Amino acid sequence: MPFDIALTGLSAAQNDLEVISNNIANSETTGFKRSRTEFADIYASSEFGVSSNAIGQGVQLASIKQQFSDGDITFTDNALDLAINGQGFFVLENSSGARSYGRAGAFGVDTTGNLVDPTGNQLVGFQPDASGNITGALGPIVVSRADQAPQITSTIDLGANLDASAVIPGAFTVGPGGPDTATFNHSTSLTVYDSLGGEHLASLYFRRDSATDWETFVFVDGVQVDGPDVLNFDASGNLVGVNGGAGTSTTSAAFIPGGVGTSTTFTIDYANLSQFGSPFGVSSLAQNGYATGRLVSLDFAQDGTLFARYSNGQSSAFGQIALANFTNTQGLRPDSNTLWTESFASGPALIGTPGSTDLGLIQSGALEESNVDVTAELIDMIQAQRYFQSNAQVIGAADELTQTIINII
Repeated sequence: MPFDIALTGLSAAQNDLEVISNNIANSETTGFKRSRTEFADIYASSEFGVSSNAIGQGVQLASIKQQFSDGDITFTDNALDLAINGQGFFVLENSSGARSYGRAGAFGVDTTGNLVDPTGNQLVGFQPDASGNITGALGPIVVSRADQAPQITSTIDLGANLDASAVIPGAFTVGPGGPDTATFNHSTSLTVYDSLGGEHLASLYFRRDSATDWETFVFVDGVQVDGPDVLNFDASGNLVGVNGGAGTSTTSAAFIPGGVGTSTTFTIDYANLSQFGSPFGVSSLAQNGYATGRLVSLDFAQDGTLFARYSNGQSSAFGQIALANFTNTQGLRPDSNTLWTESFASGPALIGTPGSTDLGLIQSGALEESNVDVTAELIDMIQAQRYFQSNAQVIGAADELTQTIINII
């Protein structure tokens, strides 16, 4: 009997050492979670139960449980390295669509533009619609290398002050070199874009017409496309209308810049114009068009949204990372490559966006280290070694007793 009990102790010590060895071996594995052995005693019993003075039959391995405490976060120079600051797991899909879950965030882009882990599993996220707005649809996050299509200028917003002390010049005149500088008071310019993304210079000229009225003329590449429009101000210098009406905007004549592209018009909003007794100055001048853009960089926000930055200064969302959590994380079934799969014990995956409910935030350019404390593991290893030696001593002592009995007989 002592032999059998001691053998269970040796087996338990060996299991403990194997788990400790695995923890130490993966102490530098990104996203790895250490495991802990849990043991239970063994008692022989009958249908009437266990007697009060029963001697135990040894020890058995009750469970090996992984500990899902957070590991330290190490920052890297790769924007596609991701760490979860808080609870949750990345959702990954293999080529057959089977899902797994992990904390290792070393991602890259494959030949088809999918965000993938080192083994080729695709990172799953919430998909954008045609306008770049994130929807509730789930699927692999794909990075498009295609150029961003240009957007034609359709609106111009101008904020400026027209000098109330300006004199009234002569009639607006356009010469071979453009508007005669003696026939207008102020001017400003900006770049506008045609349907093909081509850049064109739009110039606005302001001529004082009376104490409370100003004329405005608009040129694109030296060709007049609007004006004269009359801007009406009250005695306090506030814009009250355009061309005698209550509106604050005008629409240019249709034109095809450079003779190519789509014929277009744009609206100029003068709502932020004023006529005060101070020098002319432009406080804001913006338009909504842009040229063709090439992909320059990828950036993740803390909520997991992947933004593409383009050479034209624009950005677009490629998707938003989905995170999963479980009612019982220790019920997850461990898999290779620092991944876990759903099981009956874990419950179904509860998927949401980073920062929602109990899910953590995304840290871009960082990786989560393993949560293994090597010093603590070495101490546990010494204890397991002593445990193994003690059980071996029990076998030795039992062997001596057996030999003594044999000698007596």
